[in-house]
Amino acid sequence: MIKKEMIAMLLAGGQGSRLGVLTADVAKPAVSFGGKYRIIDFPLSNCINSGVDTVGVLTQYQPLRLNTHIGIGIPWDLDRNVGGVSILPPYEKSTSSEWYTGTANAIYQNLRYMEQYNPDYVLILGGDHIYKMDYEVMLDFHKANNADVTLATIPVPLEEASRFGVVITDEHKKIQEFEEKPEHPRSNLASMGIYIFSWPVLREALLKLKDQPACDFGKHIIPYCHEQGKRIFAYEYNGYWKDVGTLGSYWESNMELIDLIPVFNLYEEFWKIYTKSDRIPPQYIAKDAVVDKAIIGEGCEIYGEVHNSVIGCGVTIEKGAVVRDSIIMSSTTIGAGTTVDKSIIAEGVTVGKNCELGIGEEKENKVKPSVYAFGLVTIGEDSVIPDGVKIGKNTAISGITEPADYPNGLLDGGETLIKVGDRE
Repeated sequence: MIKKEMIAMLLAGGQGSRLGVLTADVAKPAVSFGGKYRIIDFPLSNCINSGVDTVGVLTQYQPLRLNTHIGIGIPWDLDRNVGGVSILPPYEKSTSSEWYTGTANAIYQNLRYMEQYNPDYVLILGGDHIYKMDYEVMLDFHKANNADVTLATIPVPLEEASRFGVVITDEHKKIQEFEEKPEHPRSNLASMGIYIFSWPVLREALLKLKDQPACDFGKHIIPYCHEQGKRIFAYEYNGYWKDVGTLGSYWESNMELIDLIPVFNLYEEFWKIYTKSDRIPPQYIAKDAVVDKAIIGEGCEIYGEVHNSVIGCGVTIEKGAVVRDSIIMSSTTIGAGTTVDKSIIAEGVTVGKNCELGIGEEKENKVKPSVYAFGLVTIGEDSVIPDGVKIGKNTAISGITEPADYPNGLLDGGETLIKVGDRE
């Protein structure tokens, strides 16, 4: 039996439905971020920077892009003979076959994977947060308190606390009470969905609750451990941490990267974020182009203007085009004379010439008001926008669209245009 002190289990199977058309064909952890990265690069980089060299990545929803990106883990130095990175999809057993139905159920279904490493500790991670954390420091805290379970926690504004699992601790950071998404929170210390379990405690809890429908850490495992009198502690993290689960928070966290003094710095030498990089040519910025406060990916050709935006790799912005306050993902083309304001445009999109995106007043989206909000235009990958159309705010477009899809050349604010079956 191989012996590892701590292994990581990274939950990367989520659909991310609140990102709308951005996750129609791709799992949320595989969505582009910051021009050249994908969201999953952050927890994977944290693992190797923290000395955790054995990572199981649990996939389920639309895993192809994620699997291709991770490969055998070379960019993160996780291509190991012993340990390294392993993709763990649901699989058919001799007695039954089932999808992962909850976070803890997914971990339970991979008990055999964990047992082969006989770890002292198991680190549970989500694959959809942007942050830098040294898990070794958290493990030291766990050991120092002789803890059975340690939750990473972060202070949040009290008015937002009802979105999280909230903990109440004593003066020694020992958790007295845990409430999952309480209507009236009594604390602002929120669980980050990052846990360190002493292995015997996790194994016993998973086996005990294996028949619990949709077994979840926040709803079932943590309360069970609390009832059993286990020592549960809160490790308070005070760095940058962003749940990019909504289009608003996703847009905002990308924009924060280009602040004069970014709150989240991608350029630090001592804590690098690694990613799979394609071999593509250098960027080209034409003589008459204007670039102001922007991240520009490799292989881009900029002939127009880019202001306060994050531009992915291999993007072409044609002459006379103006892009402001937007995220343009890789291999997209913005046609000549087009204006793009406060938009999120996914990979492989073609926006025609002389279009206007993000015009007019804000109107509530008619189909999914809680998703397509924040005054954004959101365009799904491989979509085509014809020449000369105007698109309002809080809109969503997916598919190959034609002039006939735009009455009087306009998609009004709050409208949704989906041309590919059920890609809502």
